[in-house]
Amino acid sequence: MPTVLATVNVVHALVPDRRGELDRTAIDKRPVEGRVPVGRLGVEGDRQYDTRHHGGEEQAVYAYAREDAQWWAEHLGYDITPGQFGENLSTAGIDVTGARIGERWQVGSDGLVLEVTSPRIPCTTFQGWMDEPHWVKRFTEHGAPGAYLRVVTPGTVAAGDPIEVVHRPDHDVTVGDTLLIRRVGDQRLLAALEHPGVRGKMADAIRRDLAARARTA
Repeated sequence: MPTVLATVNVVHALVPDRRGELDRTAIDKRPVEGRVPVGRLGVEGDRQYDTRHHGGEEQAVYAYAREDAQWWAEHLGYDITPGQFGENLSTAGIDVTGARIGERWQVGSDGLVLEVTSPRIPCTTFQGWMDEPHWVKRFTEHGAPGAYLRVVTPGTVAAGDPIEVVHRPDHDVTVGDTLLIRRVGDQRLLAALEHPGVRGKMADAIRRDLAARARTA
């Protein structure tokens, strides 16, 4: 299977936040046609309504694999359309869950380079949007959270653009691992912290977890 961008998705409309802390949410994202600019803070035409928990340079873009969406479709009994999980980039042929923190992707031929920063942590807004019982727990336990990405080099993207992994760190801590960080061994986390791509909120989360382990040892 070719490794490509299946769709580019931006907010369709702000919708009521049924379970979250705010009145509305920008989780309703849908595919758009043509080439779309991607800057330091994300995809043009998109919006982060809950700026306390989402967005910023470390969460500028959210990617989710169509293969993982198909798994959910089979288990839920209905289609999961591109953008339905709030992702900006619906991918095909790339192991998003297995991507290492700090891994870099080149998307298309217009210079866009993205860096994997962290997993998506499911929240009550996502629970309300999906309207599925125990959704946060089920999504977490399945372990395919999708990846937040930093924009290293801005560019433009369109559906069908190839995705190439242009840098893979020498540590082995992945997006899937950090969703349930407590299960990752100390030495693996310490090795990840030595990589320059593991920084910001993700590095802080690792340090907090290691400190908590030390206190209870």
